[in-house]
Amino acid sequence: MKILVANLGSTSFKYRLFDMGDTEATLLAKGGFERVSEYTACIGEMLATLKADGHLASGDDLDAVGFKTVLGKDLSGCVEADDRVLAALDGFKEVAPAHNPAYAEGIRCFKEKLPAVTRVALFETAFFQWVDPAATVYAIPQSWRELGIRRYGFHGASHKFIAERSAELVGNDAVFERARGLYVDGPSDYSGDPLRVISCHLGGSSSVVGIRNGVAIGSSMGFSPQSGLPQNNRVGDLDSMAIPYVNKMLGLSMEEAERQLNKESGLLGLSGVSNDARDVREAAAEGNKDAQLAVDVLIDSIRHWAGSFYFKMGGAEVISFTAGIGENDANLRAKVCAGLEDLGVVIDPAANDATVRGKEGIISAPESKIKVCVIPANEELVIAREVYRFKQSH
Repeated sequence: MKILVANLGSTSFKYRLFDMGDTEATLLAKGGFERVSEYTACIGEMLATLKADGHLASGDDLDAVGFKTVLGKDLSGCVEADDRVLAALDGFKEVAPAHNPAYAEGIRCFKEKLPAVTRVALFETAFFQWVDPAATVYAIPQSWRELGIRRYGFHGASHKFIAERSAELVGNDAVFERARGLYVDGPSDYSGDPLRVISCHLGGSSSVVGIRNGVAIGSSMGFSPQSGLPQNNRVGDLDSMAIPYVNKMLGLSMEEAERQLNKESGLLGLSGVSNDARDVREAAAEGNKDAQLAVDVLIDSIRHWAGSFYFKMGGAEVISFTAGIGENDANLRAKVCAGLEDLGVVIDPAANDATVRGKEGIISAPESKIKVCVIPANEELVIAREVYRFKQSH
């Protein structure tokens, strides 16, 4: 079964083509386009490339196209990307303006270009469908809650992969199977050995998630992808009273305040250097105090949320790092785990320094009670697997 995973940005289009089997997935091709203004032309060029390379005889050779949709109003899960999905994306386009319009347009373009090919949306919020209401409900008026304002959680495909791979690494087959079948079967009953994972997805956009026995118990992210940890140029968590105060003191409109919080904040706003963690880290190493502050704020926020989930789960067996910063920054990983020896975390400095992006590794020492891992992100594979299961069950 050939499944195409489409990753759509406001100005980019990336894809991966998988050949799916019951036990494994083979990556056949990948590619992408930047500075995209219209998706139909990109889809046509992609299909021409896949034909020329011998991967497809025609577009109809595709069994399905999977989309990593972010946030839908009154809709989540792994579902057919039909008019209901388009309405859900449109319903929250103001909440995820960089993501929802792009995916809605892309889905429409694929429908027009390849009408006979099944389209499946895997929402980033899907992994958090079973989080207890006490961890998702804001203390706001009911009329606000009825609008769908609550904690959702994002990076769901990444954290689900961590749930599965962590279980494999510690040899817990029962949790692996529970995590793998989550979107089809829901959280099945479990009474085996516990597996509590603190999953740190750290990149241009970052989140920390607690995972108990393959199922998320909460996320640092909330109503929108702008919340939680400080992001590359997005603020993360902020007291709501800051906005009316800035409006009064600086004369900023609501729109301008929102723009600055989404475009000029986060690592960029703190460092004054860049929204790229590599540039910020380099500037900090050269003595830039603002850049060092940006690094320190990010580390403190990671520790804050990781500590919260450690407390909520009553401990942890695994701490996992993934995505660009999590996979690349050995110094940050060491500082996140510093001083936790009494909790059972002991980092192996040599293993930590040797583990770089794209390389999986155990960076904790053999005597560490909590296994600390670096697991390369593989969101596209998760989407392909879930689209395959969707096709099998429909």
